[in-house]
Amino acid sequence: MYAYRWQRRYVGPVRAVIFDMAGTLMDFGSRAPAGVFVEVFRRRRVAMTVAEARGPMGAEKRRHIEMLLELPAVAERFAAAHGRAWSQQDVDELYAAFIPLQIESLPAFAGLVPGALDVGQALAERGIGIGVNSGYSRDMLEVCLAEAKRQGFAWQSAVAASDVPRARPCPAMCLKNAAELAVADVAACVKVDDTVPGILEGLAAGMWTVGLAISGNEVGLSHADWQALRPAEQEKRRERAVARLAEAGAHYVVDSVADLLPCIAAIEKRLGRGERP
Repeated sequence: MYAYRWQRRYVGPVRAVIFDMAGTLMDFGSRAPAGVFVEVFRRRRVAMTVAEARGPMGAEKRRHIEMLLELPAVAERFAAAHGRAWSQQDVDELYAAFIPLQIESLPAFAGLVPGALDVGQALAERGIGIGVNSGYSRDMLEVCLAEAKRQGFAWQSAVAASDVPRARPCPAMCLKNAAELAVADVAACVKVDDTVPGILEGLAAGMWTVGLAISGNEVGLSHADWQALRPAEQEKRRERAVARLAEAGAHYVVDSVADLLPCIAAIEKRLGRGERP
């Protein structure tokens, strides 16, 4: 007697692409949040470097603040400044101060990443649904969405970290996007993100993932500053960013959203062979 196990596999095309916002679709270098974190902590007499502030990027912003306080060096500075260990009340107060500063700063960093508009239009022409999600709260995300719309970028689903019980690296935002886009199988979805938590989010949701090495948090430079680097320095920073995102499990890592379409083609070939994320 022969024993077989039947496995159901999706073999159709990509049905949806879910983009992160800062560092992926807009704000080349993901600079808006990093500066605000530094400023909020400075106002509480706690010094912080931009590199430290960038560490948890991609997480929901209140959780981001908590993760910064969990860093031993930051916890020591907080205790030295306040004569005690930090508490959840401090997290709440820091986040309350963060919100208006972040909302105020967003329009200045809302330019679309070069190539984002063309990629969005190409996906739409192929009937591929477009979703966006973000570690920003809903009121922050609405500012970004208004700026994206003003520049001509269109989407059908937008999910903020505050819309779900637990955000990145948990899969809730991606799954909410997929549900709103009426995708029948998560294997037909691609999550595009510039942060490790965003890649982990997509993987946890059972989706294909594409990491963006240059345009986002891992390099953290404006487009002009990136172009001003010498080629050898660009390659050094690229290699580090690629390694970080690949180690997180990204199926593909490219420089920016402008390089996404070949990844979609490669994923569709793999789907056609019965592969799953």
